[in-house]
Amino acid sequence: MFKKILIANRGEIACRVIATARKMGIATVAVYSEADKEARHVRLADEAVLLGPAPSRESYLVADKIIAAAKQTGAEAIHPGYGFLSENEAFAERCEKEGIAFIGPKAHSIAAMGDKIASKKLANEAKVNTIPGYNDPIPSAERAVEIANGIGYPVMIKASAGGGGKGLRVAFNDKEALEGFTACQNEARNSFGDDRIFIEKFVEQPRHIEIQILGDSHGNVLYLNERECSIQRRHQKVIEEAPSPFISDATRKAMGEQAVALAKAVKYQSAGTVEFVVGKDQDFYFLEMNTRLQVEHPVTECITGLDLVEQMIRVAAGEKLAFTQADVKRDGWAMECRINAEDPFRNFLPSTGRLVRFTPPTESMWQADTAHKHGVRVDTGVFEGGEIPMHYDSMIAKLIVHGKDRNDAIAKMREALNGFVIRGINSNIPFQAALLAHPDFVSGNFNTGFIAQHYASGFRAEDVPHDDPDFLVALAAFVRRKSRERATGISGQLPGYGVKVGKDYTVISLGADGQHRYTPVHVDEFVGETGYASVTVGEKRFKISSPSRLNDIVITGECNGQPFTAQMERGSAKNPLALVVQHNGTKLETMVVSPRMAELHQLMPFKAPPDMSKYVLSPMPGLLVDVAVQVGQKVQAGERVAVIEAMKMENVLFAAADGVVAKVLASKGESLVVDQPIVEFEK
Repeated sequence: MFKKILIANRGEIACRVIATARKMGIATVAVYSEADKEARHVRLADEAVLLGPAPSRESYLVADKIIAAAKQTGAEAIHPGYGFLSENEAFAERCEKEGIAFIGPKAHSIAAMGDKIASKKLANEAKVNTIPGYNDPIPSAERAVEIANGIGYPVMIKASAGGGGKGLRVAFNDKEALEGFTACQNEARNSFGDDRIFIEKFVEQPRHIEIQILGDSHGNVLYLNERECSIQRRHQKVIEEAPSPFISDATRKAMGEQAVALAKAVKYQSAGTVEFVVGKDQDFYFLEMNTRLQVEHPVTECITGLDLVEQMIRVAAGEKLAFTQADVKRDGWAMECRINAEDPFRNFLPSTGRLVRFTPPTESMWQADTAHKHGVRVDTGVFEGGEIPMHYDSMIAKLIVHGKDRNDAIAKMREALNGFVIRGINSNIPFQAALLAHPDFVSGNFNTGFIAQHYASGFRAEDVPHDDPDFLVALAAFVRRKSRERATGISGQLPGYGVKVGKDYTVISLGADGQHRYTPVHVDEFVGETGYASVTVGEKRFKISSPSRLNDIVITGECNGQPFTAQMERGSAKNPLALVVQHNGTKLETMVVSPRMAELHQLMPFKAPPDMSKYVLSPMPGLLVDVAVQVGQKVQAGERVAVIEAMKMENVLFAAADGVVAKVLASKGESLVVDQPIVEFEK
């Protein structure tokens, strides 16, 4: 077994590999860019080596620097994680030539399966079901349109070396095919250095289901059940689960056997994933093979009890798999939510900056150094006080739960999301909460078009309806009463002027547009020692008990005998007197005051926000890579104005209305903050 390995990656996957290596008694070496010098994976590793500047092409993608770091530190093997060089056959081959074990498949397997065109031909030869399409590189956008017409719309335009949702477009007509080809080619060239594009038929109402496989150097290949990955936004996975709520045992077996056949055809060693698109009648077709560890590998670990990183290391060290296909189990139900640094209420734009608070829910399940059991797991590469840089992927954590069945897993995930505290940046937690509560998701009635279908106009606060909004009001009143009780004990209060508690309050639910809701509330039977009170809202009575302290953001307790987890904070950006309640994805900003104060509050005028309609504002922090207009230019609505780059994605800003450019307020290459003006139009 290896004594020291280097992890050629960053973030949560680097931390994940370090955890297993530590369990196995293997020393670890981290590599990092200048932007990651204080990163968690650097702190966790036994040694760390600086690679270079923040951009990936100058650090994590430079094979020479990584090989040099391995030699410098005496690392015997390199684990590439996912992304970066994980599916680069030249890097795998280079490692072997340098006498360093590559903890992944052999270069010939990566070359065969990493190329989507070649892999589809091999799949045909191995008698694996494949989708109709054009499997040779397409030379031009015009030729792409011809081919798309021949196959029949809709079609998928895909980069041969693509992955992670990059270099992929769905076209429903000639215009989309023409534009999609160019966009895919540009993204592929910039992200992977390979701009070959192919086209295949797009299966409507499809499911994205993948089979985890594991092979060793002794000719053994097994499949470790499937993962359901159909909940996607713009072709990037949002929620993954294992097993799938859709396929039958017969389909599972057939898909698994085809995945194994394909892996054996390329003499596959290590962990890998064969992805299939599955139709409504459970007919399935090969999509691609990912010759690396997947982001969503934890859900497979939960239901099988296997540590996939450990298996990868053992296979790379030449060991034979210690179990057979018959030994692979399927225990319970696992689910993973990707927690991303993005603002779901601003069209999921990236959100970078400092993590002022970062408190994941308490882990209570499988970890690298504990026994396997049902519960909650968090894989992350960040920490409170750390920085989320603009240079890398937006995912900051993976929240994984393992339950006895699917309903149990959903319930556990909802509670875990309620207890996940992230401040300083925005996250997609409200969106995840909405998905988990959606009736079609709960019933398992969904496909890859689920998000596009149900959130076609974007995501808004009203898309997360709370099943009992009065509970949020009652909780705010409960916390306010608790704070008033504590205030009565403050020393030095003048006789006759001490804090009065009272039992009657009005909870003002503050609307952003000045439309507030005023709710009378009565709080009695208060027992401060046990944190209990009876709160009456209208005709409803909420018996709330909570041991949480007033300065705790996460509040746990029981309401009418049912456990709950919520978040409560004093003060907001707009109102220092507010009590902000969050539960099940819903956020309610309140003021809890006396009935007389509520009467006076209703007389306060609403101050409208300033009119910024003549400006094009940066919707996120990022790098301004292009300004497409100049002073005096007439611009029509929908015309391209600027391009901002953040977290490896380009975001194009368009004019909202016709106008004439009065000023260009930002320069190409400038780092922008949220709502920074870029262009001003004449009024």
